[in-house]
Amino acid sequence: MLLRTFRSLLIACLVTGTVWAANDPFVGKWKVDPSKSKLNDEMKVEVAGANRYAITFAPGFVDTIVADGSDQPALSGTTLSITVKGPNSWVVIRKQEGRTLLTGYWTLSEDGKTLNDAYTEYAPDGSKSLFLPYVYERTAGSSGFVGTWDSDSEKVKAGIELQVELYEGDGLSFNGRDVEMNKKMKFDGSDYPDPDQRGDASAASSGRRVNQRRLEITDKFKGKISSTRQIELSTDGKTLTMTVSLLGQSRPKSVFVFDRE
Repeated sequence: MLLRTFRSLLIACLVTGTVWAANDPFVGKWKVDPSKSKLNDEMKVEVAGANRYAITFAPGFVDTIVADGSDQPALSGTTLSITVKGPNSWVVIRKQEGRTLLTGYWTLSEDGKTLNDAYTEYAPDGSKSLFLPYVYERTAGSSGFVGTWDSDSEKVKAGIELQVELYEGDGLSFNGRDVEMNKKMKFDGSDYPDPDQRGDASAASSGRRVNQRRLEITDKFKGKISSTRQIELSTDGKTLTMTVSLLGQSRPKSVFVFDRE
């Protein structure tokens, strides 16, 4: 009797898993709605000594620089310089092998609550490839450039798509390079290496199903948590919202709202 009951339960679980996989509500092709989506850029400037500053451009990416205008060793084989033009004006330049990658002209408002960054990126031939006038608001700190700064100046581009497919039964695969979402996983709490790493498993993700309409994904780099993603479906199943939060940042890095195609 006990064995028969166990077999019945096992069959029921297998049938339920098959039905879940066949009717997974997240599966489909999704297209972003730029008007409902947003991006946030957060940076921190901290004092690291006399005329020396530690600038966090993203969690784990910190440059510590003396503000004397000279090119100094920085992240990923680049150099960084900070030139102080006045109490409310800095020029920040990043180079690689002597070639300018980007410039930032930072200007503080009179009340110290707003930081304007005339940000420019340069192509290998020296031409401008991107200009974006960032406007940051102070979220920590009280004076000068030292503090935490958040900006939603960068806008989500139209045409971004996310493809969600079944993966090994009850798992899911995500393909959305424009939203840095290229993953294959089951939602069993195990770490799954991010695809296309060419043998390098430094980046991995784990996930769980919070309920039928909500997923939670934890991203890791070299075994340490770097970000979390909340993926939630509307009650009618026509809208998918993905909120990405970076570890240590006060606001979500991005919120993408997708419509089902």
